[in-house]
Amino acid sequence: MKSAVETLNPTRVRLTVEVPFEELKDSLDAAYKKINQQVTVKGFRKGKIPARVIDQRFGRGAVLEEAVNDALPKFYTEAVNEAEVNPLGQPEVDITELKDGELLAFTAEVDIRPTIEIPDYSGIEVTVDTVEVTDEDVEKSVEQLRDRFASTNPVERPAAEGDVVTIDLEAKVDGEVLPDGVANGVQYTIGSGELLDGIDEAVTGLEAGGEATFTSTLKGGSAEGKEAEVTVKVTQVAARELPELDDDFAQMASEFDTLEELKADSRKRLENMKRYDQATQAQERVLDELLKIAEVPIPEKLLEDEVNTRKHNLVNHQLGQMGLTLEKYLELQGKTLEEFEAETREQAVKGIKTQFILDELVNKEKLNVNQEELTEHLMRRAASSGMSPDQFAKAVVEGGQVPMLVGEVARGKALAVVVEAAKVVDTNGEDVDLSDDEDETAETVEASAEDAPAAEERSEDKPEA
Repeated sequence: MKSAVETLNPTRVRLTVEVPFEELKDSLDAAYKKINQQVTVKGFRKGKIPARVIDQRFGRGAVLEEAVNDALPKFYTEAVNEAEVNPLGQPEVDITELKDGELLAFTAEVDIRPTIEIPDYSGIEVTVDTVEVTDEDVEKSVEQLRDRFASTNPVERPAAEGDVVTIDLEAKVDGEVLPDGVANGVQYTIGSGELLDGIDEAVTGLEAGGEATFTSTLKGGSAEGKEAEVTVKVTQVAARELPELDDDFAQMASEFDTLEELKADSRKRLENMKRYDQATQAQERVLDELLKIAEVPIPEKLLEDEVNTRKHNLVNHQLGQMGLTLEKYLELQGKTLEEFEAETREQAVKGIKTQFILDELVNKEKLNVNQEELTEHLMRRAASSGMSPDQFAKAVVEGGQVPMLVGEVARGKALAVVVEAAKVVDTNGEDVDLSDDEDETAETVEASAEDAPAAEERSEDKPEA
């Protein structure tokens, strides 16, 4: 076999391949064997039809087509290896010559990973938020905890904001009660905004047994988006009572003996959360600066595939689970289709650029992933997916996704190298130490390339004639 490579642009090549006919022998034998199992000829046992009879009855062309389709992946892979290129996606193959007994020639155009020069990233500087927890932050955190331990007691008075009312609802559209428009015994906290628009005004001031009617646009169900006449009846009014903020509350709501200890722990937790947010912010901004100074050509077909994949995942998975159409989603987001398309393309470009440049850094810095790092990453991914580690690991192995996880960890380590070299200061001008935040770095990489099919997976596609 002879092959040559022609660079069409920084992200696409054309391979020209010539194969002497004798190298097709194994594929021709396999083609005759396959056809033998599929056809019957009177006078011959199944599977024992001579090659000359198959040629006469079904045509030599059918045999050649089967043999070429069988042989193409092998010869294409050999040409790729000989050219030392990294293909992305399905090649476009064109059989340019097929002479029976003499020669098979074909061309294959395919996107490739571009050659990337890693820029000098030692001069990157970013500013992040300061880690600062105020007394008001602590008080708010404790109040939220206190709110979770609130109790409700029925009262005989008109309902007011903050009360929990038990209500029966009936919705009519055009005077007809909807099949799914009746609900009884619903508990609702006045002012929470968790039900229909207008319900707060309707129930405020009503006592148990009181009833009111109001109009509202339905947010779901069979008449979603339509204006309905809603009748609400209050069957109970209950007041929420908050526990006293004292040592007894601290002992009830936590492992601490005193309220001061509880507040100190709240402050510490808030500081840790802000440090986590600060680290994530630093890594995102360092990555953005790296992408600004790096020249990363994007294969156009890879980009289009990525955009289509993102749109498909959003429409058929995320929105489908919520019962939303793309049109309704855009309406809720206040975006036009053109704005959505532009944002999706921008996100896809960033995801591909991130993967390409960090993969190049992995190679340049010779970064490896050990079993402990992979296990820790798997545990985090399992937790974020809501699956147990065993379930998630089984799904990963069965889906052949282990190389993808290894790539995510390696890219996280590559970004950590860049972050370590960058200058990170907070808004007070103080240097920020991110030496203990490698886990968050890996998660930043995942977020930047979210939903992006790995280029390694695309390279496994096989050509067909």
